[in-house]
Amino acid sequence: MNTLKIVVVGGGGVGKSALTIQFVHSKFIETYEPTIEDSYRRQVEIDTEVLLLEILDTAGQEEYAIIRDTHLRSGDGFMLVFSLTSKVSFQEISLLRDQIIKSKDSENLPILIVGNKSDLAKERKVDSKEAQALAKTYNCQYIETSAKTRTNVDEAFFALAKLIRKKAGYSTSDVSKGPKPPKKKKSCQVL
Repeated sequence: MNTLKIVVVGGGGVGKSALTIQFVHSKFIETYEPTIEDSYRRQVEIDTEVLLLEILDTAGQEEYAIIRDTHLRSGDGFMLVFSLTSKVSFQEISLLRDQIIKSKDSENLPILIVGNKSDLAKERKVDSKEAQALAKTYNCQYIETSAKTRTNVDEAFFALAKLIRKKAGYSTSDVSKGPKPPKKKKSCQVL
């Protein structure tokens, strides 16, 4: 069984832990307790393949940035979460994306941008079109979720797992073979 490592990142209080716990345990946590780091696992089936999703819920607070950076290097895919009720958390997405790209030394990464707290429509501060435009700029997918009502929670994690598989070179028609072998890089020599 293949294991996919998903790293959930975002500012403090955006609902990273609530999304993760809702996905793994199907329950909503009302009280906010800042996370330093939590790890969860859930077995899923995607395109007839059974996968183990290893989900790392990272700290949103800046004082834990060094710990977060360490985990970014080991991630296969990244869920960038912001709160639809917070313009500041939306603006942090660009900085977090830049940190991931710097840590992984690549721009071609499986990244899903998630606008959480869609159930709080009256408190909304980030327009869907604005978030979709940002995702398009970064060539990422975008989805809106509610950890409280469970809206699009599974869909978000499954979409990211599919992105990871696609970037890793899995064929959707024959997943049993695993990832395609990397193409040999041509190198040149200076004499």
